Amino acid sequence: MVISCGILCACHSASEPDTGTTSVPTQEDFVHDPEPAFPLQTRAPEIKTSTPFYVDTVASGLERPWGLAFLPDGRMIVTEKPGRIRIIDRDGNVGDSILGVPAVHFQQDGGLMDIILTPDFPQSREIIWSYSEKRDTGYVPSVARGILSKDEKNLEQVEVIYRAGPGIGSVMHYGTTLLFDDKGYLFVTFGERFEERIRGRAQSHHSAFGKIIRIDRNGAPAPGNPFTSQEDTLSEIWATGFRDPQGIAFHPETGELWSSDHGPRGGDEINIVNPGSNYGWPLVSYGTEYDKTLVNGGLTDLPGMTQPVYFWNPAVAPAHIEFCSGKMFPEWRNNLFVACLRGTKLIRLELNGHKVSGEEWLLEDWDQRIRGVREGPDGSMYLWTDQGEGCIVRLVKEEEI
Repeated sequence: MVISCGILCACHSASEPDTGTTSVPTQEDFVHDPEPAFPLQTRAPEIKTSTPFYVDTVASGLERPWGLAFLPDGRMIVTEKPGRIRIIDRDGNVGDSILGVPAVHFQQDGGLMDIILTPDFPQSREIIWSYSEKRDTGYVPSVARGILSKDEKNLEQVEVIYRAGPGIGSVMHYGTTLLFDDKGYLFVTFGERFEERIRGRAQSHHSAFGKIIRIDRNGAPAPGNPFTSQEDTLSEIWATGFRDPQGIAFHPETGELWSSDHGPRGGDEINIVNPGSNYGWPLVSYGTEYDKTLVNGGLTDLPGMTQPVYFWNPAVAPAHIEFCSGKMFPEWRNNLFVACLRGTKLIRLELNGHKVSGEEWLLEDWDQRIRGVREGPDGSMYLWTDQGEGCIVRLVKEEEI
């Protein structure tokens, strides 16, 4: 099939299957080269997919798609960053914008971002989405819910359930990825909002900046959170010390929560997110500031800080992450896939327990900013691109095309 996404094209025809392009960076590529805390915390051995796969275009003509969820019948509901929610049918036809979306502030990192169906969607028709909005004091990452009308043209009973305030002038590092756990509670990621005068709040229990939180569908702290019994703290906090976490996923066998996090100039991370843990930003980092100075003097560890499972130098800009079940590709079973905005690639990480045992870089020749990755109901891996003319594709075997 021929991919045609915006201004760029890449071809993966049925006669030329894609078996993956691998070019894990070499020592010469590194500007900053901190010592890892343990073997295989970075630069894992290169691996290569042996099963031929093909890139099949699902839908195109989207404007900077950010979030995607599968409806019960296999159709997709997607967000476009400027402020639209659309449904895409199984033939790839993109529907009209659904009415009722609150005003979105679309600038830099901000806009309409993630979307997720509630666990009881077939009965309730309730969806939840995240976005940035303009408030009196500045810009705020927010989470809202609403009911999808039966004709799928409107959102009804819309209400904001959580705002990670206060509003500030920054339009960067919102985070805002959504994920339900098996108890029906909602995890939400929030960035530290980028500004140097603000980013220290990632270490504060009085702020949602730089946190992963866990709430119920009304926006209240979920029971069982690690700081519920502590006074003078936000009870919704699950874990602290993040910079701009844009991907979260549960390991299919262990049930552990994994996340991606953007480092500054390098130092992008994959973490296992344990309740109550502190992941260090901005006190420790494997990256550097954008002016190439060391973060906090170059510290990569401090007492009470949790090490990342894996990090990259130089930066790959990890966005959404997804574990693969292996339903369509058995050799990818329980591998972690990382959508990358920088370097325009999809990364596959092979795991051995809590360590990365191998790394593969896929689709570099596609030359697209990959925003998201999600396994579809059929077991194929769906990707979507952060482009003005964005598209959705899937990685499949030949017989599935």
